[in-house]
Amino acid sequence: MNYRSLGKSGLKVSEIGLGGWLTFGRTVTDQKLAGQIIKTAYDNGINFFDIADVYAKGESEKAMGKALADFPRHTLVISSKVHWPMSDEVNDKGLSRKHIMESIDKSLQRIGTDYLDIYFCHNWDEETPIEETIRAMNDLVHQGKVLYWAVSNWEGAPMQAACDFAEQHNLYKPLADQPEYNLLERTKFEAEIAPTAQKNGMGLVTYSPLASGLLTGKYDDGIPEGSRMASVDWLKEELGKNSFLDKSRKFKSIAEGLGVSRAEVAIAWCLHHPAVSSVITGATRVEQLETNLKAMELKLDESVLKQLDAIFK
Repeated sequence: MNYRSLGKSGLKVSEIGLGGWLTFGRTVTDQKLAGQIIKTAYDNGINFFDIADVYAKGESEKAMGKALADFPRHTLVISSKVHWPMSDEVNDKGLSRKHIMESIDKSLQRIGTDYLDIYFCHNWDEETPIEETIRAMNDLVHQGKVLYWAVSNWEGAPMQAACDFAEQHNLYKPLADQPEYNLLERTKFEAEIAPTAQKNGMGLVTYSPLASGLLTGKYDDGIPEGSRMASVDWLKEELGKNSFLDKSRKFKSIAEGLGVSRAEVAIAWCLHHPAVSSVITGATRVEQLETNLKAMELKLDESVLKQLDAIFK
């Protein structure tokens, strides 16, 4: 395993991370299987495990926390997130001080840890003043419940505004951003997100490197029963575009020419970007994780990168 610094900090994260979105607590409900996948990740050097309170309404935090309890805490980098509604209560959502302060304790309890290494603001909240959110996150760092705070799915302007406010008031800045980044979704990342992050010393831990399986070839001949696209309507609408499927099929020949899977090429391509600290992957089977890990061994030369650019402009 290779490890990269998370932005301009001393924290090292594995360049492949394991996340719980749409998997643990939802697709993977067998705790024994969850434990096997997470142990395989740990045994292969993965130290970065990414969760969110909203994933399976807290069940992902419980499942991953139970499995991670088998390993020394200091060897792990555990993150979770706050923003999305966790109930119908009017204040049980967003990035208000109230919701942040109440959500951190619930996440810590579900995961079974005294602190989070990284706590993400899991989307931009237009209803809460940015200074309220930043001061709440700053307080969590001082309380020791959070070591670093970060953002996820924020655009460049609010990221910059958060960094500016924190610097002006001598508060902790967001250390990282967690955006989507893959061969199909790259424009905003490359034009806006990565430049803003690099300017402010923020690391980038990207998610969905395989576009929810579209870049693996899983959907070349239709939508398999039990797949993500079969169970999540908005994914089916977004990723089921003919242009996306056509590009994925064209991508096949490049991977075959290298003698590897499309998944390996897609993840290696994300890791090639100099601003990326870690690529968060998901897995419902040990074999999926083992395939994803092979991407670290794959170095893409300029000719391959040009071929990919020709398909995924």
